[in-house]
Amino acid sequence: MAARSTRVNIHLQGWLLALPAVLLLAAFTHIPAIVTIIDSFYSTPRGRRRAMFVGLDQYHTMLADPIFWKAFNNNLLYAAVTVPVAIALALGMALWVNGQIKGRTALRLAFFTPTVLPMVAAANIWLFFYTSDYGLLNQIGRAFGFASVNWLGSTDTVLWSLMAVTIWKEAGFFMIFFLAALQQVPPDLYEAARMENAGRWTVFRRITWPLVMPTTLFVAINALINAFRIVDQVIAMTGGGPNNASTLLLFYIYQVGFSFWDSAYAAALSVVLLGVLGSVALAQFYLLDRKVHYR
Repeated sequence: MAARSTRVNIHLQGWLLALPAVLLLAAFTHIPAIVTIIDSFYSTPRGRRRAMFVGLDQYHTMLADPIFWKAFNNNLLYAAVTVPVAIALALGMALWVNGQIKGRTALRLAFFTPTVLPMVAAANIWLFFYTSDYGLLNQIGRAFGFASVNWLGSTDTVLWSLMAVTIWKEAGFFMIFFLAALQQVPPDLYEAARMENAGRWTVFRRITWPLVMPTTLFVAINALINAFRIVDQVIAMTGGGPNNASTLLLFYIYQVGFSFWDSAYAAALSVVLLGVLGSVALAQFYLLDRKVHYR
């Protein structure tokens, strides 16, 4: 009887300790998500006209909305490019600064610096780089005989220009996680590989890469979420233009909700965004978790 009472007290203490976090999570995440899903089945209230139940009308409108499909395809391309490139760059930088090289601390600081910059400040720096005619990139290009490029004014280059800023800003942040993972790899494994005359690629493929896979999974999920919640960078650099070539899904939701004041349609778009993020996160866990070796 006394043992059962002790177990009950332990469980009660555990729930009481978790209660503040559970309440905050429910208040600011779960309940708003449920309310958003419900709102997507209603019309937007206007003045004295209350919201009316419209079923799937908002989703039918979305299927026929060319700007939604443009933003959706832009975001898929944005994630498909920025996530693997940022991860590969972060891992490469971590491998470099994890070695015994001169100026290692300065290099780590240099790689991490873009992360601590506010997005608006970083966007202004890159606006100077991308400025047509006298921007830094065009000045370098002209020195080698290339014509000037309107990086943010052309539909062919604007999205790629935004991708470069994202990769530059996120790679240093992800490098910290890979650096911590690399420093947890037992040095005995590398010593044994050297005794077997294993090459660098074999050491990376057989030792380093499997042991940093849990970190890679964590970084990949975070990078993917970041790719779908970019909005401040688009506002500061392009405003979604030209011709919606740089419009991303969250920026379009922001426009619909706060510029056009169509809260119901914005709720339907948000439901799609939640569905995409949830599906991709589950797929990543399902596919990559089999290859992850937890120690």
